[in-house]
Amino acid sequence: MIFGDFTTAEAEGAVLAHSIRLSDGSLPKGHVLDRGDLDRLAAANIGRVTAARIEPDDLMENEAAQRLAQAIAPDHLTFSEAATGRVNVHSAVDGLFVANRAAVDRLNRVDPAITLACLADHVPVRRGDMVATFKIIPLAVSGDKVAAGVDILKQAIVLEVKPFKPHAASLVATELPSLKTSVMDKTARIFSQRLQLAGSTLEREERVAHRAPAVAEAIGKALQATDQLPKLVVVFGASAVIDVGDVIPEAIRLAGGDVIQVGMPVDPGNLLVLGKVGDVYVVGAPGCARSPKENGFDWVLDRILAGEKPTPQDISGMGVGGLLMEIQSRPRPRDIAGKPEAQISVAVVLLAAGQARRMGEGGPHKLLAEFDGVPLVRRSAATALASGVAAVVAVTGHRRREIEQALAGLPVEWAHNPDYASGMASSLVAGVSAPVSQRADGVLVMLADMPGVTSDDLKTLIAAFRRANGQAIVRAVSRGKRGNPVILPRSVFDAVMRLEGDVGARHIIETAGLSVVDVDIGDVAHLDVDTPEAVLAAGGILKG
Repeated sequence: MIFGDFTTAEAEGAVLAHSIRLSDGSLPKGHVLDRGDLDRLAAANIGRVTAARIEPDDLMENEAAQRLAQAIAPDHLTFSEAATGRVNVHSAVDGLFVANRAAVDRLNRVDPAITLACLADHVPVRRGDMVATFKIIPLAVSGDKVAAGVDILKQAIVLEVKPFKPHAASLVATELPSLKTSVMDKTARIFSQRLQLAGSTLEREERVAHRAPAVAEAIGKALQATDQLPKLVVVFGASAVIDVGDVIPEAIRLAGGDVIQVGMPVDPGNLLVLGKVGDVYVVGAPGCARSPKENGFDWVLDRILAGEKPTPQDISGMGVGGLLMEIQSRPRPRDIAGKPEAQISVAVVLLAAGQARRMGEGGPHKLLAEFDGVPLVRRSAATALASGVAAVVAVTGHRRREIEQALAGLPVEWAHNPDYASGMASSLVAGVSAPVSQRADGVLVMLADMPGVTSDDLKTLIAAFRRANGQAIVRAVSRGKRGNPVILPRSVFDAVMRLEGDVGARHIIETAGLSVVDVDIGDVAHLDVDTPEAVLAAGGILKG
């Protein structure tokens, strides 16, 4: 490729390096100039253009990017059409992204014109996440250089996504007088949430004395369970592991297994134990895994759930990047910014799981109160559906059957929250975890007890979210005072998964570091009916 400044008269067949605006339109970057274009340029008194003259062996940027991308095995990956010399690679499944750094480096050293950027090695991804991008820097590149890059990509697995494989997990927790029952309950709940993100389930939990024989017996029981799925046993000790002969490593040996590793160079997560009994992994979780924050336990758990077999060498090689204590993970790269507004998708998470305590003990359920002859929860779901969203996920909990009956016949997805008594956070987690929510670019969190919110209000909020390219939090307000509903972009979904207790999205809004777009929808942004009096004042009739 010959790049330079050409006189307009000699530029026929050259490729424009920069767009040129003319009175009767424009010539875009990458446009191949023909005789008619030269006449238009001459008429506009443009005597010179910056362009590239393509040589016989050159490949244009889009074709070069396409050839490189086609050299990647498509298993569990999808590829965008080449545009402006770029092909984006996305995950087709929920899984673990794995990159061969040496091969990526070899490709990037073929020629500066050819680039491949990807996520870090061994990070969890969701279906639809962008995991890599090929970019050709100039307008064209040597065909020989592209061929050399293709050879590298075909010689080894350069990047892939390993799908998470559902496992049936057993939790063994040891007890000491110093450890509160509430801490153990929280541990089980957080571990279950970790599993849920990878499509696995917590099938059983047993609490035993903090002694190796008791733990070994509990491990044996877990191994004897007749689960159809692959098994996984995780042990949370009431006291930290300090030696290879401590309770958890010794219990693995007493159960007939082998200890693979005690300790790992990831902080938090140093005190992890990894063992195996037969084909089943037994993981002694470090104390930090009682928290939902990322730690070394996540790194090992993700590998196991993706079908990998972690070795001592794998674990000892986690030190670079393993200092997590003060590091906030940045949001994963997204491809929303390049989407047309109309293609930015929003799913509604309709929160209908609460206990409605302010309605009085044994009193009527506010969501079953009728407005214009329709139960409030059905009215809210119909409003959401009429807004044209991608999907509506109804989160149920308290009086589940009655709520589901009230919604019968509507095309909603169900997400039951068995932990609804713990507060709103668990319902948000349940709704955002739903597959249709995970595929959306944003979720509109809608309280089911707001009778004044209309489908037009929701459309207004969604339009604002799309104008922000799906990258901002959109919040309903009234006269400057924050209210509901709220739209959360995908970049904060992981933060939602870490919420606990009776809290909503407010903490995320305040700490995410994203722009917040306030949309005034009037007094309905504050009108929720939490008491019998409020239901009646809003025009409802109490039922059941």
